[in-house]
Amino acid sequence: MNQFFTSTPEAPVLVIGGSGVDIIGQVKGELHRNTSNPARIRSSFGGIARNVAENLARLGHAVKLITVVGRDQAGDEMLRQLAEAGVDTSSVLRTPEHSTGFYLGVVKADGVMQFALDDMRAIAALTPSYLRERNELFKEAALVFVDANLSADTLRTTMSLARRAKVPVCADPTSITLANRLRPYLNRLHLITPNSNEAAIFCEQPFEAAKSQQAITVAKYLVGQGVGIVLITLAEFGVVYASSETSGHIPALRTKVVDPTGAGDALNSTVIFALLNGLSLDEAVRLGVSAASLTLRHPGSVLPSLSLELLYDQLVI
Repeated sequence: MNQFFTSTPEAPVLVIGGSGVDIIGQVKGELHRNTSNPARIRSSFGGIARNVAENLARLGHAVKLITVVGRDQAGDEMLRQLAEAGVDTSSVLRTPEHSTGFYLGVVKADGVMQFALDDMRAIAALTPSYLRERNELFKEAALVFVDANLSADTLRTTMSLARRAKVPVCADPTSITLANRLRPYLNRLHLITPNSNEAAIFCEQPFEAAKSQQAITVAKYLVGQGVGIVLITLAEFGVVYASSETSGHIPALRTKVVDPTGAGDALNSTVIFALLNGLSLDEAVRLGVSAASLTLRHPGSVLPSLSLELLYDQLVI
């Protein structure tokens, strides 16, 4: 067992955060403003926390999800699909106040995201008291994964309950508009997974994603701020990582990009799964890059056939 996770590896991962329906439009040619653009449009279930939970379940790890969905058809279908994938959804909150969340993304023909909109109002129903009533879930968990969709108060309660239960916390900053919610807790995070723009917010200094050594320097800086492990995703330039013991850069696998959503969540899930199962950080990140590459080729946020065997078949670096 690696030194990073000291909890029982067989215990479930507790995942807390956003979920919704992804609607992604990939334009066929140049994107023109103020008019309709021919595109391929698809929908699937998404949300960082939801994606991470499903990926972990498909990899074979026990996972319990706390999120919020509306009392609507989308919520019904999402919970059914998660249950079929093996996710424990018994603690998902159903709210009558808001519909299930939505994420709308517009992607260029080459797979590069142009812009995105999200409606995650439902997550506001996830209150500190709701989590306190389920504090036993923290005590049972191998680790807690959160995304920054949580309100400041709910995030604070999450960190407090995890500390009392003595379980590590992993976090995804989610977006440049939400990343600062994690800033007060950097020295309490065992793993953080920002992209280059989000990482720049934490270090208050921009850097070029194409220059991996600059990104490694930023990752080491965040380790110096108290984070256990830092993964910084650099899109087509791969991933850099750092801990107090090691650091490195894994280039991205060359692959056709069908859909850019969900690749980072596949990376996060796989790294967590690998670390819980005793793999080194270096190997965990390599497997994570494989998972991200496979997910990029799939028209959806999670690859239904994801498995450890498939990841090793893909592993060529």
